Amino acid sequence: MATETTDRPKLTYEDYAQIPEDGCQHEIIDGVHYVNPAPSTYHQAVSRRLQFLLYAQIELTKRGVVINAPYDVQLFAHDIVQPDLVVVLNERQHIITPSRIQGTPDLVIEILSHSTESRDRQIKRARYQMAGVPEYWIVDPFARKVEQLVLKEGVYESLSPNDELQLTIIENVTVRLYEVW
Repeated sequence: MATETTDRPKLTYEDYAQIPEDGCQHEIIDGVHYVNPAPSTYHQAVSRRLQFLLYAQIELTKRGVVINAPYDVQLFAHDIVQPDLVVVLNERQHIITPSRIQGTPDLVIEILSHSTESRDRQIKRARYQMAGVPEYWIVDPFARKVEQLVLKEGVYESLSPNDELQLTIIENVTVRLYEVW
């Protein structure tokens, strides 16, 4: 649910940093405050499995880092999101600060929940595209499907993976979906 109205100024990271800890996930998207409930057990299991699969192929081979939520990603002055997983390759490590990622990760993964599906598929997709995120996965744990979006000339192109996902941002990284569900 959005908690800001359009007649107020857009929120920034400084405003976001003042939100008290309450056990919920908070995000600022285009200056609007959103609150998300805690994810389900299955959502977290899917997230953990994806993280481990990517960690083994990216971090253990020293090609980048895989970071899981909760972790702030500041795309723009008025956009602070907490994707379920992000990958930052070695060439872009400079965007990682002690408090957040400031800039565009190489891969963003959002795992759908009933309360965030519309936002993940529409609002966040548009913001990630605008920020130039090269690859965005929308993981639907209920349908057991992944929409793999790859940025081509500033616009996301949807790939249709079947049993395996091949990352486009880095060579020789494959996720076998049967290991995720």
